[in-house]
Amino acid sequence: MAEWKSICTIDQIPRLGSRVVRATSGDIAVFRTSTDEVFALRDRCPHKGGPLSQGIVHGQQVTCPLHGWKLQLDSGEAVAPDQGCSRRYPIRVESGTVFLEI
Repeated sequence: MAEWKSICTIDQIPRLGSRVVRATSGDIAVFRTSTDEVFALRDRCPHKGGPLSQGIVHGQQVTCPLHGWKLQLDSGEAVAPDQGCSRRYPIRVESGTVFLEI
């Protein structure tokens, strides 16, 4: 059964950046946009496994640092013409605390 886990405060995630959460199923990248929206994806690009947490956040997308694939933060889907998906994790912010469903 999934549970919500407090992982950090929103201020501990850099704006237009990310933070890595270690999980038994693999690392999870938690992203923060310029408008303080927070998203969580598996920290692995579907192309060649690049670390999305080290990518560039722009709008609601992240660009993989290895080969430039762009993924939508809200769905994990690659932006056309690329195809693939990184697993998305439910996330929420309450009173400045970020909760991740694992």
